[in-house]
Amino acid sequence: MSAGHASMRLIDDYARGDTELAADAVWALEAHLETCAMCRGRLAESVVTEAPGIAALVDTVRAGLEPQLDAAVRAPSRRFRPRWVSAWMTPAMGPWLAMTVLVTLMALLLDEAWPSALSGDASPMLLIAPVLPLCGVAASWSRGLDPAHELTASTARSGLPLLLRRTTAVLVVVLPVLLAGGWWSGSMTAAQWLLPSLAFTSTALALGSVVGVTRAAAGLATAWAAAIVAPAWATGRVPHALELALQPDRLPAWGLLLALGVGAVIARRNAYSTL
Repeated sequence: MSAGHASMRLIDDYARGDTELAADAVWALEAHLETCAMCRGRLAESVVTEAPGIAALVDTVRAGLEPQLDAAVRAPSRRFRPRWVSAWMTPAMGPWLAMTVLVTLMALLLDEAWPSALSGDASPMLLIAPVLPLCGVAASWSRGLDPAHELTASTARSGLPLLLRRTTAVLVVVLPVLLAGGWWSGSMTAAQWLLPSLAFTSTALALGSVVGVTRAAAGLATAWAAAIVAPAWATGRVPHALELALQPDRLPAWGLLLALGVGAVIARRNAYSTL
């Protein structure tokens, strides 16, 4: 890369599919090509001379598709949201985030209207707050929930950077709702659920590098529900495990789990491009 553009040698090597190109050089070039029309034009010229077989294949495909495209009726645009939203959220994340907010509001309603009907001394908000962000995280990088997953995964900006942007979008929506709900009900303080929420999120991302983010988030949420939520609703009492988990003196343990999760994500950052 020089003077803000890719060198012709790099473009020629990329056009030929040179397998000796470093992965970071390929990533930088592909990211640059997304925003530089000049270098895309130079790449098109290079393909003709450096990879004539690919150029001939593209021409053949274009010749077969052009009559069909000319005859096709253009569908009306369905873009109802700014372009930048697509860089931070998948189309499926909207309903999942809405569901998460709705669950929070329902828990707040139960907390206010029937404080002991279902969970006894345990606040419904406190029972679910630590794992609520996992609902959105599960949808942030899911093959089944993102209709453009294969296309997105093949771009230069896929992998961990995109996953972190989508996870941040989830936290930006969910955490303020939980904070407002806890303040309104007075049933919990931010210290009781914020650090556990972040710890669960980082752990889901760390485990996601091995088993997939959706499976990891669903597994952690299921484990919390089985160990904490189900016993509270079954007995009407605060489970001893919840008391132990959310005591102020347990915050260093949650902080350690958060740090370990972040460390694992950094250590396995290259694994997210192949999920």
